[in-house]
Amino acid sequence: QALIEARESGRFSGSIVGVISNKASAFGLERAQHHGIATRVVEHTHFASREAFDEALQQTIDAFEPGLVILAGFMRILSNEFVGHFQGRLINIHPSLLPKFKGLNTHARAIEAGETQHGCSVHYVTPELDSGAVIAQAKTDIATNESPESLSEKVQALEHQLYPYCVGLLCS
Repeated sequence: QALIEARESGRFSGSIVGVISNKASAFGLERAQHHGIATRVVEHTHFASREAFDEALQQTIDAFEPGLVILAGFMRILSNEFVGHFQGRLINIHPSLLPKFKGLNTHARAIEAGETQHGCSVHYVTPELDSGAVIAQAKTDIATNESPESLSEKVQALEHQLYPYCVGLLCS
C-alpha cells in the first residue's frame, strides 16, 4: 500500500505493472486490484519443487517486463537461478539493520542482544539470504521497556517510508 500511495502521489516516476503473490489470500492482491493494478497468483503448493515454482514465478514476472522487481512480505527462499535472472533489479526490505539479524525474529533478537537501535534495510537480493548490497537503512531507538511487538510497529512505520524512497531512487 505504501508503494501504491507513493506512486499515486508522484513520489516516484515508475509505474507498478503488477503484483504477484504465492498466496491467493494475500491482502496485497486486493489492494492492487482496488487501484487497477494487474495481479497474478502462483501458488508454491502447486509445484513439485522449489525450482519448478521459481521457474513459473520467473515466467509470470517476465510477462510484465518489469525494470525492477520488488519483494514485500515474500517469505520464501529463492533459487540461485531465479535470483541470477533478476540480478541487479531484484530488491527486498528486511526488518533489521543489516548485516545484523539476518533471517527471522529480528525484533526479539535485537532486544535480546541489548541493541540500542534497530530499523530496516532495503537491499539487493543475492543467493545468500539477506546479504546483498544495502541501498539504504532507517533507524529507530530501542526503548528500555521495548517489546518485540512495539518495536515491530516502529520498524514497520520506517519501512513504509524507506521502501518508496528507495524505489524512487532506483526509478530515477
